[in-house]
Amino acid sequence: MAVLGMSLVAGCGRSYGDPEPYDTLAQVPEKLAVSGTTITVGDPTAEVTVHMYEDMRCPVCEEFETTGGGQELRNAVLRREVKAEYTLASFLDDRLGGSGSKKAANALRAALDVGRFAEYHEVLYANQPEEVDDGFTDARLLQLATQVDGLRTPAFESALKTMKYRSFVTASEHAYEAVGTEPGKGPGTPTAVINDVRVPEEISGVLYEGKLFGELLQAIRDRPGEWQAYKDYQPPPDPEDYGY
Repeated sequence: MAVLGMSLVAGCGRSYGDPEPYDTLAQVPEKLAVSGTTITVGDPTAEVTVHMYEDMRCPVCEEFETTGGGQELRNAVLRREVKAEYTLASFLDDRLGGSGSKKAANALRAALDVGRFAEYHEVLYANQPEEVDDGFTDARLLQLATQVDGLRTPAFESALKTMKYRSFVTASEHAYEAVGTEPGKGPGTPTAVINDVRVPEEISGVLYEGKLFGELLQAIRDRPGEWQAYKDYQPPPDPEDYGY
């Protein structure tokens, strides 16, 4: 974050009177946002919102979720300091062939019906197939659902097999594309937007360093005004553009 001049010195953590943290993801409230394209996880009064744009087949998203900042994000959600938002893209199906991204997004929307989105999301990334394998089949998604208490029900199985939430999957892909700079093309996954400020590409490496990402979230919580100053951040021009 030295590039942006924002110090990553952590604050004092929880203050007196802060609400008690959730013990597990199963306790965390989940809901479909008014947009109908995004799933929100966490205390709705949390001061920091982290909006993630992900494709379930994306190996870089898996890196963020399993070995990068994803665990720090979950911990902050459990502490009720942050709420997370997820917009699920599915462009990799069109790029690589197959339907795994769409099927996984549909399954996650079905998991939301019983308040198990966050737990199932974690399980899917922990068991992500190779990107080119298109391994999120109905059978595999149902098998993985057994790892989440109360998820694999007849209604859930029906939702998977019929692609009940096909319209949600399509709308979510369009929502992802809408935040890109080119028509019909999203910004790449994962993309993180924190309190309406996109993490600049120049420091996107912070997403894959758990400790740094956690410190970034704390710094934003402690000094939100400094982070908002980067809402219109533009990278410095490349000297080659001027023939240097």
